[in-house]
Amino acid sequence: MKYNFKVSVSIILVAFFLLTASSICAAQKVTVMLDWFPNIDHLPIYVAQQEGFFGDEGLDVTILTPSSTTDAMKLAASGNVDIAVSYEPQVIIGASAGLNIRVVGRLVEHPLSVLLFLEGKGIKDPADLEGKTIGYTVPGMMDVLMEAFAGINGIKDYVPINVGFSIVQSLVSGKVDAIMGPYKNYEVVELEEKGYAPGYFELSNWGIPDYDELVFISGEQTAKERAEVLRSFARAINRAISRTRKDPQKALETYFSAVPEAPRDMESKAFLR
Repeated sequence: MKYNFKVSVSIILVAFFLLTASSICAAQKVTVMLDWFPNIDHLPIYVAQQEGFFGDEGLDVTILTPSSTTDAMKLAASGNVDIAVSYEPQVIIGASAGLNIRVVGRLVEHPLSVLLFLEGKGIKDPADLEGKTIGYTVPGMMDVLMEAFAGINGIKDYVPINVGFSIVQSLVSGKVDAIMGPYKNYEVVELEEKGYAPGYFELSNWGIPDYDELVFISGEQTAKERAEVLRSFARAINRAISRTRKDPQKALETYFSAVPEAPRDMESKAFLR
């Protein structure tokens, strides 16, 4: 009886330690909402996932795509996603409006957004936008930037329209004369690929201060409760950025293996911009 009792206790203890070890070693699940459909600007996120950098930090990361350009920030603020990719001006505007969000990392340091138009349409200077129809991509941010751009550059009359994801289509169809918010390393390349001659105004050259294009944000509660998880995520992203700088071509191939539907030729050119 004593022998059997000892064996039973031993089995129970082994099972307990196995369960404890399993609990300790279990990967922390993390949801990351992109700001846009997957594209080359998100490359470090996919490199970190494909190369196992998230796994090395004990993270099991799920990458989500928004249905609207305003989804990411709202879902982060409400705690429905752990991390979201957002834009620094949008975060500042959201925080000032009372959204409980915090910046927890950086993805792209300087602005990529421009005021995009087509050459040959009589737009040479911001003053030429007077009376034009101007689209914007992200409500609550790019319309605000357009208003600031107009004020700084003396544009007194224009018609703003939310074009969302439909940037190139809206421009080439003539629905709008220009669009605030497209990326100089993406939609500019896409237009060139389609045979159009794009022109654009870089915002920092026309009165808009420098800012971080893409940042990682979390809701305040998530930032408090999952601080170590967020630090682990940041370490993995920094490692992915370093890997990308060291071997850009390999990083690009890693991205395409993760996002096979991406337009390879166009995004390869965008990557080099």
